[in-house]
Amino acid sequence: MASQDWFDKDFYKILGVSKDVSDADLKKTYRKLARKYHPDSNQGDEKAEAKFKEVSEAYSVLSDAEQRKEYDEIRAMGSGARFTAGGSGAGGFEDVFSRFGQQGRGQQQSADFEDIFAMFNQGQSGTFGSGRFGQTSGGFRGFGGPQKGADVTARTTLDFATAVQGETITLQGDDGKPFKVKIPAGVADGQKIRLRGRGRPSPDGGENGDVVVQIAVRPHPVFTREGLNLRVVVPVTFTEAALGATIEVPTLGGDTVKLRVAPGTPSGRVLRVKGRGVTTSKGTGDLLAELQIAVPSHLDEAAREALEKFQALEPSENPRADLMAKARR
Repeated sequence: MASQDWFDKDFYKILGVSKDVSDADLKKTYRKLARKYHPDSNQGDEKAEAKFKEVSEAYSVLSDAEQRKEYDEIRAMGSGARFTAGGSGAGGFEDVFSRFGQQGRGQQQSADFEDIFAMFNQGQSGTFGSGRFGQTSGGFRGFGGPQKGADVTARTTLDFATAVQGETITLQGDDGKPFKVKIPAGVADGQKIRLRGRGRPSPDGGENGDVVVQIAVRPHPVFTREGLNLRVVVPVTFTEAALGATIEVPTLGGDTVKLRVAPGTPSGRVLRVKGRGVTTSKGTGDLLAELQIAVPSHLDEAAREALEKFQALEPSENPRADLMAKARR
């Protein structure tokens, strides 16, 4: 829904992106900023919380194709396109029509009014386009029909596991009354859930507005999400990686799975566990176990002597030789 303050807010500047930014880059930039300014990571920092809300608002508009198009059109018209009641409103209308190239009169102008008010969803209370210039329903000269009630925004922060597995939670509405929200499995950080007809009532007999619940997800100490996949970093010892081993890996559900580490496995190799990722209506992801060789920080004398003997026996080639050769190219 278009907002009057869209004229004054440069969402592209807030996110630090260009106007032709791709959806993928937009999402990547938002996630980086959301992690930086998330209230859970900045306890008591009001400036960070305000920045988080500002970034979230910008992303919620630009990530929605229809809202982004509407926002770009509104911004292109400039601040002179404000719709205000009274004498100052005439200047606003003149400015809008000059930008749209509509200099005609009569029937042509009536059609233009209809198009403009449709774009602004019949405006808000106290503005041109709401209530047919004082009549009981939205639009201009009978166009548009009853005005839909205003949307209400609610926010909630979920644990990582709750977001992945889904749950029905209880939130409190504007009137103080609790209402239940079904969180679908696999909901992502920054996602919005729309509850149709649960918002504010229409002023003239139209549909109720909606409740839009904005979701924030707390980071997990072990798991991260990559689409429908879950990733976990698993330490292995040098001997397990060199000689091979069977290890246990945790899953989000709490149980463990056994994985075979092949002899000579390098640090950073990823082992895949099918079907142990995020399950949604779009499919089920996998668990990605990234192996990292854990180097012991303390060695007793016997272990040190054993390693020194191994060092004398290990192959003499330089493992960094290929790296050096490529760097010279």
